[in-house]
Amino acid sequence: MSPHSPQELHLFMAVLTAPHAVVMPRMSAILRHAAPRVLESMIMPVASFYLGLIVAGIPGGIAAMVLWVYGGAGWRLVKRSDVPGSVLLAALMVTVRLVLAVVFHDPKWFFLIPTLGIFCASATFLCTTRARRPMLQRVAADLVPMPDEVQRHPLMRRFFARQSLLWGGAQLLNGTFTLWMLFHEAMGVFLVVRTAGVALLLGGVALGSVLDFRRTLGALQLRP
Repeated sequence: MSPHSPQELHLFMAVLTAPHAVVMPRMSAILRHAAPRVLESMIMPVASFYLGLIVAGIPGGIAAMVLWVYGGAGWRLVKRSDVPGSVLLAALMVTVRLVLAVVFHDPKWFFLIPTLGIFCASATFLCTTRARRPMLQRVAADLVPMPDEVQRHPLMRRFFARQSLLWGGAQLLNGTFTLWMLFHEAMGVFLVVRTAGVALLLGGVALGSVLDFRRTLGALQLRP
């Protein structure tokens, strides 16, 4: 067979035009990237609240949460570093919650605002399920670095549509349960039962999302 036979030329062109495999970071790298953001803006405010609650009751818990959120933003401003949007949003929300709790002299207002925010998040996830770029995809892109070609792949688009429905439904259930507990149970019962129930609910949903993500990457023949 000559070096320029039609068969060799066809093989050469097939290699040139074949789509390149996209290599995603390993799952451990993805988790290391997302963990600090989730820890600072989601987990630590709640942990600081419960630490303050143990030490000084509900007022102490509220004060501890406010100090944590403001402290994180203030520390970055002192160092002249960028303040992540998640930290700014947390500072704004905790300010509104604190003002309402003080104005109405009722700690329930401190918990009512984030509960309404849960319903807003649920509606946003559900309403953008069929969008070109669902809101859940935007949130995930902040936590998990993904190449644009991966995000645009039909399999990944279907993944985000499924997850939008899953998280939208989970947050709707979360908000309904939280609102019912807030107005039907004592504050002490609300804090314990609501925290445990929501942790189980969202923990299960998060585990399902991770497994679905790995399955989708496998279908894309990527290497997580």
